[in-house]
Formats: sequence, structure tokens, C-alpha cells
Amino acid sequence: MLLSLLVFLLLLLLGMPVVFAIAIGGMVFFFQQPSLPLTMPAQLLLSETQNFSLLAIPAFILAGNLMNELGVTRRLILFARALTGHLRGGLAQVSVVLSLLMGGVSGSAIADATMQARILGPEMVKRGYTAAFVAALQGFTGLIVVAIPPSIGLILYGSIGQVSIGQLFAGGIGIGVLLALVYMVVVALLARVRGYLPELPQRPTLQETLPALWGGLWAVLFPILLLLALRTGVFVPSEVGAAAVVYALLVGAIYRELSWERVARAFKNSISDIGMVAFLIAASALLGYGMKWEMIPQSLSQFLVGMVEDPHVALAIILLGLLLLGTILDSTVMIILLTPILVPAAKALGLDLVHFGVLMVMTSALGLLTPPVGLSMYSVCSVMRCSVEAYIQEGWPFFVVVLGVLLLAYFFPSIVTFLPRLLF
Repeated sequence: MLLSLLVFLLLLLLGMPVVFAIAIGGMVFFFQQPSLPLTMPAQLLLSETQNFSLLAIPAFILAGNLMNELGVTRRLILFARALTGHLRGGLAQVSVVLSLLMGGVSGSAIADATMQARILGPEMVKRGYTAAFVAALQGFTGLIVVAIPPSIGLILYGSIGQVSIGQLFAGGIGIGVLLALVYMVVVALLARVRGYLPELPQRPTLQETLPALWGGLWAVLFPILLLLALRTGVFVPSEVGAAAVVYALLVGAIYRELSWERVARAFKNSISDIGMVAFLIAASALLGYGMKWEMIPQSLSQFLVGMVEDPHVALAIILLGLLLLGTILDSTVMIILLTPILVPAAKALGLDLVHFGVLMVMTSALGLLTPPVGLSMYSVCSVMRCSVEAYIQEGWPFFVVVLGVLLLAYFFPSIVTFLPRLLF
């Protein structure tokens, strides 16, 4: 197994796309095991994508693309502007609130960060914000999407680790809201120092706010309805994804923006997004099988339990390792590869699997914004046409406050567990 992992890391360093590096590393393991037939890799590639609970992922991706195409995003921007446009750094504050609202729509940090950089970025630069600041802001606010349901990262963790996805969704809300609040504080402080002006001259009246609320109401209700459907048992996670697609079509019909052209474009965009995730899941089955064959999850559990008596210390070691690993691996890859290893270890240590899962997914996602392999970082820098160096200079305050939020959730687990215990 060691040779397989070394091949995988070497191919990554050489610049090979991560999905092919995973698949080749996994095949190396099977070539080393003459007792295992070479038909098994093909079977694993197919069987891994036929996990029933993973059906939620393509359904939520399609629902998010449908909402983007059917006018939901535009109405959410107007709603966010009505709520925070009168504050200092108004357009930046709008971006933070929009990410909180978009969590229930996109489910993807990269998609949300890239979309907001394209929509809000040019206008923010015209208002005096630097391109690097916009890139950092959009990248880090995209982390909110990882926490707010329907987070694809939480679905992957729950499906692979056999943890309640409904409880994970509820647990992520506390982190998402807390992130939004601290981002707004950072933006307000930077706006005061740099002289960023409000977007609106004064706080909108109730009569001005209500039309904006009505315009974005159906999208804002989406994560709430999703949790209620899971809590009441109306749908299981795989079914609620299909219901979300129907919901998105109904919202488009309510807004009178439903058309064959827009629906076809949403399906086209979803095919490429789903294909990328499915290919990663399939390829990771090869390395994952090798790890199980070598009993790496059990070995890690025994090592951590034997080395550290305090489970909180063990959790800190795991999260630190994830933070460092996130600098070289994509978060989706980390969740897919490491969940089968770390969940048994967390169980052996007596950790709450919902609290552990939310922290694991959020810590892994932070790697999307750090060099050298930060996909969100490169995406927003490309859209805003700024250097990575300038992005890092503008992004460090956001990085510090994200670490602060994760530390708070580590020391005070009720931030994550309060809502799941209340609802479930």
C-alpha cells in the first residue's frame, strides 16, 4: 500500500490530474496483490458509483444549476442588498449575505465563489475595491456554502461514513451562520480603514425590503424545507435531492422564468459537474479498497487510542493533519479517501460523529483557499485577474477568522451539535 500512496503523491507532484493519479495509484496496489483478480478494479469502479445514498449529489447539483438559471440567484442578490447595502462596505457585505443564502442553492464552495466573483466582482472594482480583495472575499465566503445544506461535502461524509445526513445538515448551520457574522465584522473593520462606502444611502424601509424578501423567499426557504423533510421522514436524503429538482422547477414557474432553453442549459452544466464528482468517487474506490485490505483504518484507530488517551487531543491532531493535507489535496478527494479511515478512528475515540464530520469537512474545505493546490483560490484569482501573492496579502484576515471559528467549534461542540439534538 505504501508504494501505491507514493505513486499517487509522485503523480500529483508531476502535475497529473488528481483523478488519474488516484486511479493509477489504486491500480498499483492490485498489481502487487496476485491473489486479487484484475477484474476487481473494474467492478469497484462501477459499484462505488451505485451507492444509493450518493444519488443526493447529482440531484442537488442539478437543483442548484436550475435555480441559477431560473432567476433565483438574481433575486437573492436583491434581497441581500436590501438587508446589508446600507452598511459600510455595502457591496462586500452583500457578498457575505449572498453566500449565506446561496448555501441552500449551490452546495459547492467553488461554484459559489466563482459565480459571485463573476457577478459582483466587476461592480466592486468600479466602486474602489481592489481585485485581490474581491478575490479573497469571494473565495472565503464560499466556505459558508460548505456548511449550509445541501453541502456536497457533508453528503459525501455522511454517505461514506454512514452518518445521518440530516443531522450533519443541521450541524453545519451553526458554523455557517457564525462564519457569516465574523466575515461581516472583518468587512466592516476593513471598510472603515479603507473608506469603502455603503451601497445604499440609508437603511431601506419595510416597504422597500418586503418586495426583495418576496423575490428571494423561495430560495431562502429551501434549506429549511429540506431539514423539515428529513426530520419528519417525508424523504430520505437521496429522495430529497429529487424533490429539490422539482422544487427548483416550481420556483422557476412561480417566477415565470421557466423555459426549455434554460432548463437544457442547467442540465448541460450539471452533466460536467456530476461527471467530475462521480469520476473522483469511482477512482477513489481503488485506493480505498487497498486501505481496507491493509487494515489501515483499524491500525490508525489503535495507534491514536494507544498514543493519546484524551479524545480531544486526538481530534486536534487529526484536524491539524487535515489542515496541512489540504494544502496539497482537493477537499472532495480528502473527504472521499479519508472518511473510511477516520470515521472508525473517531468511533474508537468516542467522538461525536456529527461534530467530527462538520469539523472534518470544514477543515478540509479550507484547503480550497490555500496554496499550492487551492482550487477556489485559483478560480477567483483567474476571474478577478489578480496574482496569488496579492490574494494572500488580502486574504490573511479572513483565514485567521476562519481558524478562529473552527477553534470555537472545537472547544464548544454545542455550536455544531445544538441544532441536531434539538431537531433529531
